[in-house]
Amino acid sequence: MPILLAEKLEKTFTAGTATGVTAVRDVDLAVSEGEFLAITGTSGSGKSTLLHMLGGITRPSAGRVLLEGTDLASLDDDALAEIRRRRIGFVFQRYNLLPELTLSENVALPLVLDGAAQARCEAAAREALEAVGMGHRIHHRPDALSGGEQQRGAIARALVTEPAIVLADEPTGALDSANSANVLELLQRLVRERGQTVIMVTHDTSIAEAAGRIVRMRDGRISEVIENHAAPPAGAASS
Repeated sequence: MPILLAEKLEKTFTAGTATGVTAVRDVDLAVSEGEFLAITGTSGSGKSTLLHMLGGITRPSAGRVLLEGTDLASLDDDALAEIRRRRIGFVFQRYNLLPELTLSENVALPLVLDGAAQARCEAAAREALEAVGMGHRIHHRPDALSGGEQQRGAIARALVTEPAIVLADEPTGALDSANSANVLELLQRLVRERGQTVIMVTHDTSIAEAAGRIVRMRDGRISEVIENHAAPPAGAASS
């Protein structure tokens, strides 16, 4: 069974409109464990709305999303927030690191909010930062880091709970070309070496080429699915 499955997914926004605007319609999508999937399309194609539904941020108007067999739409708000906190890692374009916290404290935050012991929070944050090549920056605050370093920290924060999937929404959108390449190489390595499942949204077709499969969206629907054999192969996590 796929680790993530969307069936007949739709989202219509009604606020401020007479008839509603359908951003996503009739989407079926299956994502395998350890896959690097890119969702791409022009502005307004529905790609970010789809990602938000896959991550339980936005509830669908119709259809369902199954994560590890659990129907996200069947959960109340508290249970859904727990799934997002424990089983889904989010990476956004603007990092969202808290300026008053060190990088290690930022990365540990999901575990702190989940009530984990301090020793576990510190150890897990250090391990996640070392996994993204930022172990030497754990005591730095965000304003002492470059954009690329902040994004690596944000990826470490997404990994700290050992999530089932990482959802990355335009993760290179605020980075220059060199840092973008570094972040994409990191995501590829996480898939290849750790077996991490990654779903990335990008408007940039050249960025999407880093993924093993590319889903193109147009007018809220999947218009094309491309198997990208040029991308580095995914691999199971090391034992």
